[in-house]
Amino acid sequence: MTTPIFDLCDEFVTRSAELDPIFATMRGIAGPVTRVATDFGPDGVAARADLVDTTLRRLDALTPTSDDDRLAAVHLRERLAVERDSHEIGEPLRSLRAPFGMLSTLRDSVDLMPRADADQWAAVAARLAAMPEMLGGWRTTLDLGRSRGLHAARRQAVEAAAQARRYAGADGASPTFDTIIAGYGDGPLAAALGAGAEAAHRAYLEFAGYLTDVYAPTAPERDGVGSDRYVVASRSALGDTVDPVDAYEWGWDELYRLEAEIAAEQDAIKPGAGHAEIVALLDETSSVPTPEAYQQWLQEQHDAAISRLDGVHFDLHPALRTVNAVLATGSSSGAAYYTPPSEDLSRPGRTWWPVAGRQRFGVWKELTTVFHEGVPGHHLQLGAARVAGDRLSRYSRISGVSGHGEGWALYAERLADELGWFAEPGTRLGMLHGSALRATRVIVDIGLHLDLPMPAREADTYGPRWTFDVGERVLAERGRLAPHRVHPEMVRYAGWPAQATAYKLGERAWLAARDEAKARQGAAFDIKAWHTAALALGPIGLGGLAETLRRAG
Repeated sequence: MTTPIFDLCDEFVTRSAELDPIFATMRGIAGPVTRVATDFGPDGVAARADLVDTTLRRLDALTPTSDDDRLAAVHLRERLAVERDSHEIGEPLRSLRAPFGMLSTLRDSVDLMPRADADQWAAVAARLAAMPEMLGGWRTTLDLGRSRGLHAARRQAVEAAAQARRYAGADGASPTFDTIIAGYGDGPLAAALGAGAEAAHRAYLEFAGYLTDVYAPTAPERDGVGSDRYVVASRSALGDTVDPVDAYEWGWDELYRLEAEIAAEQDAIKPGAGHAEIVALLDETSSVPTPEAYQQWLQEQHDAAISRLDGVHFDLHPALRTVNAVLATGSSSGAAYYTPPSEDLSRPGRTWWPVAGRQRFGVWKELTTVFHEGVPGHHLQLGAARVAGDRLSRYSRISGVSGHGEGWALYAERLADELGWFAEPGTRLGMLHGSALRATRVIVDIGLHLDLPMPAREADTYGPRWTFDVGERVLAERGRLAPHRVHPEMVRYAGWPAQATAYKLGERAWLAARDEAKARQGAAFDIKAWHTAALALGPIGLGGLAETLRRAG
């Protein structure tokens, strides 16, 4: 489709890729790459902010001529408006978080670069060599923020420093880029790749020193961001303005509901046994013994899900019938994640699974995450946008809203349960544990950042107020999180406010929209047709989800 609004969306993507080649790689944006490095210094930040402002002004002067046009305009305006507001309160000047943040993005941007020929390997070498420049520009931006009283929390600096040291190969870790360049061998670019990796590792180590010696000592101890910053962060995560107190109370109610269901499921597995005994039993009887066996199991589950889904509950485009399960051996996040196919579909969708030093893997609790990250979750939803062609704007095809995407992926886990896919012993308990974790995320995230009181029935156990340590305890006890995941998850929530709420609040919105469609259509409701229509719309902020789905039928 060619309309002024679609053209503006296309132009924004092209210009964004030019200003931020790292973003272009992460999003798989196609087209010639004239630069491999992003300017993360103040000038680069200002240029990207100016592009947002200019695009919004131009969009305001355009009138949609069709429903597709209107949808493209609504999505572009909503995303750019919250990005503008984030710039206005100075968020890019204190954009420091772990474990999912700039450090991991720069690292993953190298892993996601194509490496099929000499020119592509040369681009990898150039990006590695540019790491000192990019990290140096980011440091200048953070220093500008410090001079204006805009700081990230001390904990984020300390955790990011430890992450940077691991990437650099310090503290007993393997240098993170060595594995990538080893894939090249001893050809003519070997020296350039080796020098680039060495420069990148050295830059990471120097940045760790800056965070430890310069940034952390003057950063505030408080983890919570407060209400003003949280409002913007929540809009960014959800695409909606949500009452956080209402969401906090709903999160507790949802957790209590799930805990009752978990108790019943545990009793069905072994009557009278406690949580720890059940987990130990399942870890013993439903696990694999090596990382290699884990990766094989993950790939088999992805393939099996696609086989039984395609043509029955969804119609998959041929390009989406493969998703690659990859072990993230250098990740400290503790949580699996997904990267979508490239815009031209030459790079497949991938799920990334942290090993976190483990040698044995309890797969009974991982099956639900396979459905979340693969199909019918992220791979199906984000892939559908990739293959939508000109029905969606280019911006809608490569962007997203966390509440929409994570909500769909959690809905996908619920759908798998409705379809009877958790037949193996313990796998449904794993799904319920995952859902309880997402409810716990809502209460931990909002409670910590807004300093909300602990409910009266919980105060005797956890105390009257939230702290980082209380959050870790709640995640372990009520979120039933594996020990190796508790600390990195809590660090993530503290540094990335509101994103943790996107899963359960997004699922709530998807379920409400489906219930409304069922009530409206009655016996004529066709869930396959509803799914197809919903995914064809591309990303939508939760504030407009119900109305947009209603328009789509």
